[in-house]
Amino acid sequence: MTEAQLKLSPINDLHLKYEARMVPFSGYSMPLQYKLGVKQEHIHTRTKAGLFDVSHMGQICLKGDEVKDELENLVPSDIKSLNEGEMRYTLFLNKEGGILDDLIVTNAGDHLFVVVNAACRHKDIKFLRDNLRCDIEELEDRALMALQGPVSETVLEMLAPGVADLKFMSSGEFSICGAECFITRSGYTGEDGFEISMPSMMAEEIAETILSHEDTELIGLGARDSLRLEAGLCLYGQDINEMTTPVEANLGWTVGKRRRKEGGFPGCENIIRQLKDGVSTRRYGVRPDGRAPARAGTEIFDLEGNKVGDISSGGFGPTVGAPIAMAYIDSPSIETGSKVSVLVRDSLLPATITNLPFITPNYKRT
Repeated sequence: MTEAQLKLSPINDLHLKYEARMVPFSGYSMPLQYKLGVKQEHIHTRTKAGLFDVSHMGQICLKGDEVKDELENLVPSDIKSLNEGEMRYTLFLNKEGGILDDLIVTNAGDHLFVVVNAACRHKDIKFLRDNLRCDIEELEDRALMALQGPVSETVLEMLAPGVADLKFMSSGEFSICGAECFITRSGYTGEDGFEISMPSMMAEEIAETILSHEDTELIGLGARDSLRLEAGLCLYGQDINEMTTPVEANLGWTVGKRRRKEGGFPGCENIIRQLKDGVSTRRYGVRPDGRAPARAGTEIFDLEGNKVGDISSGGFGPTVGAPIAMAYIDSPSIETGSKVSVLVRDSLLPATITNLPFITPNYKRT
């Protein structure tokens, strides 16, 4: 795709105004970083408030009398029990239980509000239309921004009074700059924060208003990636894909208790068996020794020199102050605490298998 063919975010002019370094991402021209640089943007989000443009994500409205029942046929989570305002992380699955995409479903009252990954939005829309009888509308006239960090509540409460009452994974409708916005207390950083769906025509004014707070900075894709890696959160197409099941991805918790008993979702026989008997391959955290990061694709070996896995995402964690990675390990002898080696620049470097995440999440649950 050429630069001229890339789609532009509703706040593209704002990115250019703030001297963003723009890159192609999932068919859009998106900001990789701003003048602060990736590391300082990462630290700013962990300590204050970072504003992310995520308008490339797919926003979908599902409406119908049986919409909860219909969607449950495609995902392993309990959708029927979602009360108005509640939201749930879940997965689209294929017939073998492989992950087609990960998504967030919110009960918005008279409809389900669904947010899917940018790279999968077109296939997800087709998947829904092929399998659901309800009304399906892609909200192409809506922008989406995320405000993340420990000061995000203070910043947003000034603009949308009452938003502080939301708890993690809940939602509500609020007015910002006179525009009706749908706000969820959620995010992709491990920090407290919000995602704000708004009319595209108001996106730049709303963004500028949020940025007028001294503790808020624009944050690009570079820091978004390092933040989610520290939080142990998966990137579709890199850490999860059609060849990995929820159990292998360490996402077995997405399979609701009732769904484990009743089944009725794609790949349920395979997934329920894996939940009972375990799997030979599983996603773990990896902490390489020293300062050299182990990137995606890096091979992992046990102390006898046998290959036991590959890194799916890796880099330097500014908050952790050290290299971190996520990997799939396919050896039953490797578990949390095991010493291994990672092959970085043709050299075997020592590393340790760890639990995820690498930081303590800062979600507001109460």
